[in-house]
Amino acid sequence: RPIMAVAWGVFFAGLAQLLFQLPALRRLDLLVLPRWGWRAPGVQRIMKLMIPALFGSSVAQINLLFDTLLASFLVTGSVSWLYYSDRLMEFPLGLFGVALGTVILPSLSRHHAQKSPEDFSRTLDWALRWALLVGAPAAAGLAILAGPMLTTLFQYGAFNGDDVRKASHSLIAYAIGLLAFMLIKVLAPAFYSRQDTRTPVRIGIIAMVANMAMNLALIFPLAHVGLALATSLSAFLNAGLLLRRLRRDDVYRPDSGWVMFMARVAAACLAMVALLYWGTGTLESWSEDGALGRALRLLGWISAGAATYAAVLFLGGLRPRDLKITAPA
Repeated sequence: RPIMAVAWGVFFAGLAQLLFQLPALRRLDLLVLPRWGWRAPGVQRIMKLMIPALFGSSVAQINLLFDTLLASFLVTGSVSWLYYSDRLMEFPLGLFGVALGTVILPSLSRHHAQKSPEDFSRTLDWALRWALLVGAPAAAGLAILAGPMLTTLFQYGAFNGDDVRKASHSLIAYAIGLLAFMLIKVLAPAFYSRQDTRTPVRIGIIAMVANMAMNLALIFPLAHVGLALATSLSAFLNAGLLLRRLRRDDVYRPDSGWVMFMARVAAACLAMVALLYWGTGTLESWSEDGALGRALRLLGWISAGAATYAAVLFLGGLRPRDLKITAPA
């Protein structure tokens, strides 16, 4: 049964991911058998830090559960439209946002332990620039290519053209918040590295309550699209509150050059959007192609958009060395 094959595939992929790490741990001489030691001071400290972090990590799942619950009261297909569009939004987030947050956490923790606030702020600034550099074009590309992507990946069998249009609307709404989701992945480690797991949880709860309120306000005029839009708006609230707290505590002090950097990214995004909007064509033209034709066409336009974005950044004066100026020493 195909549905069972998908489920078993997820299970074996998770198992492979776990086993893949064991040889590296062995080389680092960190592969030891677990043993009981709940009363050890280090274990007790980790447990105290984990409890709020576990709740904080569940905020997104609570939001998703609430969204799915509300979508189940809408017309048939609403849950699927939200699910497919959410999967596409999660792809760049997991590919880059999670990776960036994972990479900077050890550096931030080291700078905090060494009592080096300048290096801490510089590392965070470097990561925020990379989040903007990648997150902005990814969000714009998802919004413009929402229909072609959904057509290429999912418009087969029972998933028809009307499903593509409905799902593309919610994908555009999710794409609005992609940059905010990436910023959260960068800003939250700034708290975790300082062993402050409570502040992100409190802010996450505020964002969760706001998301629920906006869900109820937007579901009536916008249906399933309102649920996706509420998620994006609450993500911006979450990221904004995290950033404000770091600035208020003088933990993060932005380096110079942000205005010019944002102007270059905005100009490059506009050029990329103009090209993709002009060239991708109608959804009907995509539906007429076969699976291979759709895939090659989509790959071509993604490559053209990325090349345009990079070219405009280069013409605007941004060089690879500029992204290393604020990198951690």
